[in-house]
Amino acid sequence: MPHGDITHIDIPVSDLAAGAKFYGELFGWQIAEVPGFEGYPMWQAPNKISGGGLAPRDESFTQPRSYVEVDSVDEALAKAVELGGTVVQGKQPITETSWWAFFRDPDGNVIGLYEGTT
Repeated sequence: MPHGDITHIDIPVSDLAAGAKFYGELFGWQIAEVPGFEGYPMWQAPNKISGGGLAPRDESFTQPRSYVEVDSVDEALAKAVELGGTVVQGKQPITETSWWAFFRDPDGNVIGLYEGTT
């Protein structure tokens, strides 16, 4: 996906199996755990483009979080800070060729960043 596209949406759930059943039946999403990402069922919309994951809900993750594809997580975080945002989680590896991070914008919204390939 090009720089700036929304690439992934995480939805916090209290019970992974119940969340998968709910969203699968509601929207017709295909939901499954992918090898290497056990405990994090990923969903794909019928359009085969939109997707994301069901992640365990906790006190720091209570609302869905969108992830935006960027050319460089480091550069995007630096630009977010320059524009008045704050880093919530710095760059972390997903795989050997992909990374994620998230920041809070000046209005308090938490937005994820994604760089690389899966």
